[in-house]
Amino acid sequence: MSKDADLAAKFWKALKSDRTVMLGLPDVDGGRAQPMTALIEGDHSGPIWIFTSSETDLVHSLDQQGRDAFIHFQDKGHHVFAAVDGRLRIDTDYETIDRLWNPFIAAWFEGKDDPKLRLLRFEPADAQIWLNENSLFAGVKLMLGADPKKEYKDKVGEVRLN
Repeated sequence: MSKDADLAAKFWKALKSDRTVMLGLPDVDGGRAQPMTALIEGDHSGPIWIFTSSETDLVHSLDQQGRDAFIHFQDKGHHVFAAVDGRLRIDTDYETIDRLWNPFIAAWFEGKDDPKLRLLRFEPADAQIWLNENSLFAGVKLMLGADPKKEYKDKVGEVRLN
């Protein structure tokens, strides 16, 4: 597996497990992001699905064509970090809503037909992904003469996710 494929695989695995991302539109509200729960299907590249309310500023900023957007992600163990650029739009496919629906989403809405329910579809494009080795392990390697720059070069990369 190539370095980029390995980085992408670790990103998708971590995102599927931890799910919380910071989602934002670069040209809205100063480029600020907000926490959202991301859902993915399978073990491969996007789309990344996000349920939200029609009352959010984020939804008000979207139109039919969608907009450039970004996701920042960090897994709970601080092993994987990512900055992902892509395109965000509202998706109205009821089959997708039905397929992704779960008790955590249901807690926020009055059912799948709630008029405030919006499903966002984030199509990832390019990402910068960083892997963070256990600092104790990295320290031991450094004491044994390992070059941290050499060790780190395979732990970061610009990756195409689609």
